[in-house]
Amino acid sequence: MNLDNAQQTFIEESRELLAAMEDALLTLETTPSDADAINAVFRAMHTIKGAAGLFGLDHIVGFTHVAESLMDRVRDGEIAVDDTLIALLLGCRDHISSMMDAVDAGEESTSEDMLTTGMGLVASLEVYLGHPSEDGDATESPSAPSGSHTPAPTTDATGVENVTWHVSVRFDQELLRNGFDPLSFVRYLGTLGDLVHVEVIADAMPSGEEMDAEACYLGFEMRLAGDLTKGDIEDAFEFVQSDCTLRILPPNSQLGAYLDLIQDLPEDTVRLGEILVACGTLTERELEEGLRIQAGGAGASEEMSDDQPIQPLGEILVEREVVQQELVDAALDKQRRTRDAKTREARVIRVDAAKLDELINLVGELVIAGSAAETLARRSRNRTLVEANTTIGGLVESIRDSALRLRMVEIGETFNRFRRVVRDVSQELGKDIDLVITGAETELDKSVVEKIGDPLMHLVRNAMDHGLESTERRIKAGKPAKGTLRLNAYHESGSIVIEIADDGGGLDRARILAKAQERGLVQPGQSLNDHEIDNLIFEPGFSTAEQVTNLSGRGVGMDVVRRNIDALRGIISLDSNPGQGTRVTIRLPLTLAIIDGFLVGVGEGAYIIPLDCVVECMKCDPAETRCQDYINLRGQVLPFLRLRDLFGIEGSPPRRQNIVVIQYAGQRVGLVVDHLLGEFQTVIKPLGRLLDHLRGLFGGSTILGGGEVAMILDVQELIRIAVQRDAGAHAETAASNQTDLV
Repeated sequence: MNLDNAQQTFIEESRELLAAMEDALLTLETTPSDADAINAVFRAMHTIKGAAGLFGLDHIVGFTHVAESLMDRVRDGEIAVDDTLIALLLGCRDHISSMMDAVDAGEESTSEDMLTTGMGLVASLEVYLGHPSEDGDATESPSAPSGSHTPAPTTDATGVENVTWHVSVRFDQELLRNGFDPLSFVRYLGTLGDLVHVEVIADAMPSGEEMDAEACYLGFEMRLAGDLTKGDIEDAFEFVQSDCTLRILPPNSQLGAYLDLIQDLPEDTVRLGEILVACGTLTERELEEGLRIQAGGAGASEEMSDDQPIQPLGEILVEREVVQQELVDAALDKQRRTRDAKTREARVIRVDAAKLDELINLVGELVIAGSAAETLARRSRNRTLVEANTTIGGLVESIRDSALRLRMVEIGETFNRFRRVVRDVSQELGKDIDLVITGAETELDKSVVEKIGDPLMHLVRNAMDHGLESTERRIKAGKPAKGTLRLNAYHESGSIVIEIADDGGGLDRARILAKAQERGLVQPGQSLNDHEIDNLIFEPGFSTAEQVTNLSGRGVGMDVVRRNIDALRGIISLDSNPGQGTRVTIRLPLTLAIIDGFLVGVGEGAYIIPLDCVVECMKCDPAETRCQDYINLRGQVLPFLRLRDLFGIEGSPPRRQNIVVIQYAGQRVGLVVDHLLGEFQTVIKPLGRLLDHLRGLFGGSTILGGGEVAMILDVQELIRIAVQRDAGAHAETAASNQTDLV
């Protein structure tokens, strides 16, 4: 891992921490006493500050240090959580995010706007920090929890009277290759406290001929003064725990602890002892006495047999009265939680999205090659070969499903982004809005998630601006003062359904129709049903807003939403009830790469129907379907489309045709086809520009086992055509009947 990769990992992890920090702050807005949320905010700031110090990002370290100090006072109960504090901390979170974006963009200097924003936030933070605590100490380090101050000097004969921490670190040779600078850790320790003395240990440095320029041979012995905990110092080395040997001795440690340090580190005993003396950690007398005790000479109080079990460190520290039992218990609990967290982290591997895309593409080619092999096996009529290819096909299908699951992510992460949006917009509009999220665990392809964010943003903002009424109007209408906005997601028929619903006033259809007539979208006297009027809001440039605001009024948004949904092979629909609210429903495919398909033949061509949309297949009775475009399916009217007629395929149809019943968004339609060719693993290939005129009927193409190209039918468009045709036929029939009566 080089420096660029390490810094990119730091940026990505920091963004995750900032997202968690935002969630915690929004939680505190409703439950100010939530200790877990307070600790989550503090941990996020503390971790970002520590990691930023390793990369020399002093401006981030400086800002987060002030914010962290404030959160430390909040943790201690010295500062109460209120709306003003939440707003300030959210602003700090946004500022840290902006600084991260600047680092990610490679900007070497901070912009004036960012400096001005940072100075304003720091000034606001200092207003809180300017109130002294009960003991009058307003400068307490944010990293030091209550009760963890540096101990007073001890008079124990076995102790070393020293009020500074001793930090001993030896870096592995791979440190530089992994993208880390050893001096950055020393510099960061200097931000935690006062580095009284630093001794560079270069004993591992080889001769010039043997030296590797990319290897690290350095170590450090340091004395660090400050109101710190051992955990604070360990956190400074969090990113290189596996690339260094770290020993930390607290102030006034027992002499035996220093002797263990001398024996454990790789340098010569006398040499390392001299270094500790040079650091001021030990005196010459203490060193000589310690070496004599370690050697088992005079002054040794106990003899330990070889088979005697080693006493736990915690017990030793308590017996020697170096630390209290409560602190040992807290340390053991933290150690357990850290170990559990690392175990969970060990099960997760970060993978570049481009590598996943490459894997999906290769799996797609494997599916195509497998289909070709299966076709050749069937043509050979060799039973053994067919069975072998069937086994391979099953394995390929399992690989395909596993590869696609790698890109599946929960939509909850996208939904949670809107908690902040709802909070900020509701305050801007002066409305009281509650966001309710359900179905957050629903999974879909990451590529779909990335493209659905902007359309959802438009819909959420429109629901708050146009849908939900003001508090006064809601109370006057007999509704609860607080409006409710719901985000829901679930799976249905191989698709993911996303719903954005509000309990506002619903769409004003009279106003929408009047605006449409004014813009020439609807001719005077033209009759439209409620569904057609609702869909007018998706026309380009359409808006009913009286004035342009930061949220609406420009007529840009809803048409973009529909285009983006269409590009994802999705469908968007509206359901509005005056006075009760509006529900926007989006249906999207789970993945844009590989699907299970049902292969049908029409004329000389082959076509793919997504298998999840296929309900059943039946024989087409020519006598029943000769003069009509619908059949009686178990007491229900089923409209159907003849694909031969729809695609303009010449020639006579076979004597026996079939009807494939498809379903999407709760509507069923039949497709009359010539042949049923069975299931087929389908790798979706996008249509090129030369085939743009076919969009609407076809959602893409695929390659069959024999190398032929098959078109993938756009099920939702075919259903729309069939439903409209059926509605038109009914309208004509009604008009004819009315004429006959006259």
